[in-house]
Amino acid sequence: MHKDIGEYLEALKAALQGADPATIQDALSDAEEHLALALEREEASGTQAPFSAVVAEYGSPDEVAAAYRELESRTPVSFYPPAAPRDGRPSLWKRFLGVAVDLRAYAALFYLFASLALGVLYFTIAATGLSLSLGLIVLIVGLPFVVGFLIAVRGIAVVEGRIVEALLGVRMPRRPVFVRKGLAWHRRIGVLFSDRSTWTAILYLVLMMPLGIVYFTAALVLLVFSFTFLASPLLLGVIGLPLGEIGGRCYFVPDWALPLCAIGGALLFLLTLHFAKWIGAVHGRYAKAMLVRSS
Repeated sequence: MHKDIGEYLEALKAALQGADPATIQDALSDAEEHLALALEREEASGTQAPFSAVVAEYGSPDEVAAAYRELESRTPVSFYPPAAPRDGRPSLWKRFLGVAVDLRAYAALFYLFASLALGVLYFTIAATGLSLSLGLIVLIVGLPFVVGFLIAVRGIAVVEGRIVEALLGVRMPRRPVFVRKGLAWHRRIGVLFSDRSTWTAILYLVLMMPLGIVYFTAALVLLVFSFTFLASPLLLGVIGLPLGEIGGRCYFVPDWALPLCAIGGALLFLLTLHFAKWIGAVHGRYAKAMLVRSS
């Protein structure tokens, strides 16, 4: 990296102190890409403009940091609208019932179901890539394959980050980390191997399958029970289905208990939405820790 670019990035990082780590990563990547390409154009044209002229065109670290902070305040993190401001803190009962109309809860619930398919896909890619990398590393084609696999992992991490941001409302990087195309192959490989986020992304892909199984199973069981209880007046009272069968004997719910079953199903559905929001928040913090480059 050009010495002046490195100093600029350190100044920009200092100016963005306190901002979201994903915002800092995007800002540093954008700045490095713009400055590096600008210097390459100057070298190709033979004009050799001073670095201060390139900075003046792009903006000082303080100006760029202020622009990113302003952009973050205006850009929504996810597809659902922010909650409308309210006077005072709503009561516990209102917060409990309000989840029924909270799009964030439904988005998190959708992520719990989608996590199983994503987890299987991610695990397959990571396991296949790791096993082939270890098997081919002794051959001449092994090193290019390993490099390609690590680059693919970085791309998948960005895609997963966008999914997490859209469904769970956690700010994630919106572009891959910039790596100069003109770098020598050994330096490019060194960047991939020395970057902590490369290996944490691989670990994230591997762990996503067991997490997806847990998320999917928990969400499915809770929804099945809640909808079964909700539909109990129809299933048990009208159609006449038994509550269960043990030892050849069928057990039925008395008519007076059917409304209580329906109410219990509705409450369980609300608890399921709260559970989805909580798991979504926890997983979002976990994804940020694993997929965002530490500054």
